[in-house]
Amino acid sequence: HCNFEFDLCGWKQDENDDFDWHLRTSSTAKLGTGPATDHTLQETSGHYIFIKSSFFQLPGQKARISSPFLSRRNKNCKVCEGAVIIFYYHMYGAHIGSLIVYQRTTLKHEKILLNLTGNQGNFWQHKALTLSGDEDFQVVFEGVAGEGPKDGIALDDLTFSREC
Repeated sequence: HCNFEFDLCGWKQDENDDFDWHLRTSSTAKLGTGPATDHTLQETSGHYIFIKSSFFQLPGQKARISSPFLSRRNKNCKVCEGAVIIFYYHMYGAHIGSLIVYQRTTLKHEKILLNLTGNQGNFWQHKALTLSGDEDFQVVFEGVAGEGPKDGIALDDLTFSREC
C-alpha cells in the first residue's frame, strides 16, 4: 500500500518518458491545478503524486511511474483470480490528457489495463484493476499531458490486494 505521505514507497520514475510524476500537497498547488485535498487524509497537507500540463510539456508527452517487480514465484503473490491493484485518481480540467495503466512483464511486454482520457470530474475516483498472467510484473501508471496549463492528473492510495 502506498499513500505517498512520506515518499514514493518504492515506485520509480521511468527513464524512457518525457517528464516525471511529482509528490505534492494541495497546499503547495496553485489554485485550480489539481485536487483540493489528498485522498488519504482528506486534508490540504496530505500527499499524492501529480502531473500537470504546462508550458514545459507539449501535449502528448508522457510521465511514467512503475511499481517494484512483483514475483509470481513468491508464495505471497499467488497466481489466482482476484489479484488486483486498487487506486484513486483525480483528472480535472477542460483539456486534460490521459491516464493509462499497464501491467508490464520483466521482458517489457505491456498490457493496457485502463485508458482514461478527458475530464473525469473534480473529485477523487476509485478503480480496481485485475492483474493476470504467470510472469513477474510491474504496474505502470502513464500520464499523458493535455493542452491546458491548469489541467492535471493525480494518484493516491495505490494498493495491491493480499494476493500480491
